Amino acid sequence: MKKIIFTLLLSLTVLIVLAQAPSGYYSGAEGKNGEELMQALHSIIKDHTVLSYSALWSVFPVTDVNEDGTVLDMYSSCVFIFGDDQDGGSGGTTECELYNREHSFPQSWFNKKSPMVSDLFHIYPVDKKVNSVRDNYPFGQVGNATYTSTNGCKLGTSSYTGYSGVVFEPTDEYKGDFARTYFYMVTRYYDVVEGFNTPMLNKTKFPAFTEWALNLLLEWHEQDPVSEKEIVRNNLIYDDYQHNRNPFIDNPNYAKDIWDYTNSSSPNLFATQKITVSPNPAQDVISVKTSLSGNTTLSIYNLLGSTLIRRENIPAHETNPINISALSNGVYLICVESTGGKAITRLVVNR
Repeated sequence: MKKIIFTLLLSLTVLIVLAQAPSGYYSGAEGKNGEELMQALHSIIKDHTVLSYSALWSVFPVTDVNEDGTVLDMYSSCVFIFGDDQDGGSGGTTECELYNREHSFPQSWFNKKSPMVSDLFHIYPVDKKVNSVRDNYPFGQVGNATYTSTNGCKLGTSSYTGYSGVVFEPTDEYKGDFARTYFYMVTRYYDVVEGFNTPMLNKTKFPAFTEWALNLLLEWHEQDPVSEKEIVRNNLIYDDYQHNRNPFIDNPNYAKDIWDYTNSSSPNLFATQKITVSPNPAQDVISVKTSLSGNTTLSIYNLLGSTLIRRENIPAHETNPINISALSNGVYLICVESTGGKAITRLVVNR
């Protein structure tokens, strides 16, 4: 019941958020999925008004402000006054001294090139000390933290399957914000993303992300839905500054439609009413039930399209135990095919 309620609330949120975009803004993306959708969104948002890097100081008091007028800092719980506590080039060796401009998608990853270097959709005002600690490490899930900020951001070795390097983990409240920031960045810069250098990307235009990073970001995207803060910021950037939007704030389902998609001409793609997986999220064993007619073939893919588990000639309308203990934590696609069509749904493994 909780899941049903959450789904209904998420659907309502999507409707509310979609209402923020001008009529017809995303018409070029209608009916598209996978890389084709990513390309369409890129074409819609690519020609934005480019701000100077120095201009961002005067923008933050409009786009990143708490109700009491102080700096909205996603890296710390410090109280900063715009202007008074702005980084002037020195100081900030401890938390709560100064705030500066944080490229949440580090500028070393794209060699400090324009227009990425001043793109507001990934630059936020944050505590200078924590920004320094974060450095250009990828976002991730920290096991043992070597540093923890005042609001719970962590630096330490990754505990997420697929990557063992040092990572920076933002607090839960903003994980979805940063996931949608990253979805924006690889989509807005679809034409040059192959040249970006980071453990989170795989040197391709699509899917752009490495498997572990994509799994992580999709999890954060689901666990921390779009907030009012993001909606307001998205509208301000569009109306007053860059005149483009973050599609993944306007329509959170775009992330699923791009990266949880398997190329197929079947009209039953993501026909969730034809396939039921339980439990989901799962640990070691799942049961799959489908209303498709005829014997079916069940396949489980990772988000890069590799087949990890395949079961053939499963009787239709029958619940079947499937052992998934070999799968690491993350997001997968379950595809069931028969002469009656195809259905695809998502599986989350979380132990």
